[in-house]
Parts: sequence; structure tokens; C-alpha cells
Amino acid sequence: MRPMVAIGLGMQADCLGMQAEQPPRLFMTVRPIRVTLALFDLDNTLLAGDSDHAFGEFVCQQGLVDSQTFRARNDQFYRDYQAGNLDMPAYVRFALTPLMALSPAERQALLAEFVTQVIEPIILPKAQALLAKHRALGHTLVIITATHRLVTAPIAERLGVSHLIATEPAMRDQKPTGEIAGTACFQAGKVIRLAEWLAQSGESLRGSFFYSDSANDLPLLKIVSHPVAVDPCPRLLAYAEANAMPILRLRHLGEAEFAGS
Repeated sequence: MRPMVAIGLGMQADCLGMQAEQPPRLFMTVRPIRVTLALFDLDNTLLAGDSDHAFGEFVCQQGLVDSQTFRARNDQFYRDYQAGNLDMPAYVRFALTPLMALSPAERQALLAEFVTQVIEPIILPKAQALLAKHRALGHTLVIITATHRLVTAPIAERLGVSHLIATEPAMRDQKPTGEIAGTACFQAGKVIRLAEWLAQSGESLRGSFFYSDSANDLPLLKIVSHPVAVDPCPRLLAYAEANAMPILRLRHLGEAEFAGS
């Protein structure tokens, strides 16, 4: 809860002759304002693609890994994710491998190039419009994603979203170790990680929105005030239709709808 404090100055006087002006009287009115959270999945929600899988393709193209072996494993992990049975520790260890030997400066340069070459073309205009609508309403925007922070932080920055909850890679000497720090931000782990963030930020889920394409996000979709399925995967589409969950299409022509309108 964030309070808004209005301070005004009241004065009393002799309304007949103004003969004896009273000293100023200070009064304070406190009106609490509830700040609404607008939560967004990233991959295949705000983006027309999966940034984690795309980064695997990118490092293959950059010659940083054995392309044939790495691509096959990257594709299999993505199929596991779509099926809802991804081994997150194994996948994060795999996904971080190309970054482990790089210096922080080299890593930053590589990720900046990735955002320019790969991410920029798949940012959905309707997604940007949706972010802008929530921003104009004074909502607190948060990207919450299973993809690890090293890949997603520059993407969140590009989208103008300052709050990011992502899977956190363990770091040693400013380099990823391949392990996950804390709880992976995946499936029920998103609820845990969000609860931690709420405790630190003082925000609340009251009146909250959450936009996602994936059935992996059902644990979080079920606890927000306004869940929205965005270009949903088949499993989420079936759930949304059975439970009257709004369905938003950000990849189709025409003006984007807005669940809060």
C-alpha cells in the first residue's frame, strides 16, 4: 500500500470585522492509494518466440558451441518445457554453459548483440501497446519469467519494465556457475518467487493482472485477480475456455484488447 498525503492550510478569522485573525491551523488528510500489479510472462507472451531457446540458437550461430549437439539438446529441452516436464536445474546448467567462460564485458556485449539481432524483431507491437496502457494507468509493471536473468534483464530493459522476477543463476567471480540461486521461477516456483518479491516490495496481489501463454503458469494465473491467456498454448487454451478466462491475441491484426477496459 502506498499512501498519498495531502497537506492543506486552514485559517479562521472573525468573519464580521476580521479584527482578530486566528493563527494558521495545519490539517492533514491521508488517502491510501492501491497500486495495481500488472504481471507479464515474457516468452511467447510479450515476444513472438522463446528467448531462452532463441539464445541457444544464437550461440550456435556464433560458433560458441558444437552446433549439432547443442541444437539437438536445446530443442529437446524446449519440447520438455512445452509438455510441462522440464528439468529446470538441468536446463539452466545447459543454457548457461556458453556464458560460463566469458568475462562480464564479453557477456554483456554478446547479450546486447542478441537483443539487437534476435529479440528486437520478435517484440510484438501489441505487447508494447499493452504495456503502455498499464503504464498509463499507473500500474506497477513486472515481468516474471522462467528464463534466467542474464538473458532476460536486457530484454526487460528494452521493454521499459524495471521490475524483473526471473530464474537467478548462481554467480562466482561475476560468472555463472551453472546452478540456480534460490527457487527456479517456473510453474509453482513463480508463485514462491513472487511471494518473496511482494514481501520485499510491499506490493499486493489485490486487483492484479497476469498475462501468459503457457499452462506452466497456471499456479500463478489461478491466484491473481485478473488472469489473461495470451495466444495460449493448447493446454492453457482448453483451461481458459473451460473456466471463462479472458483470451487475448497479440499476434493477430486489429487493435489489441485490454482486460481492464
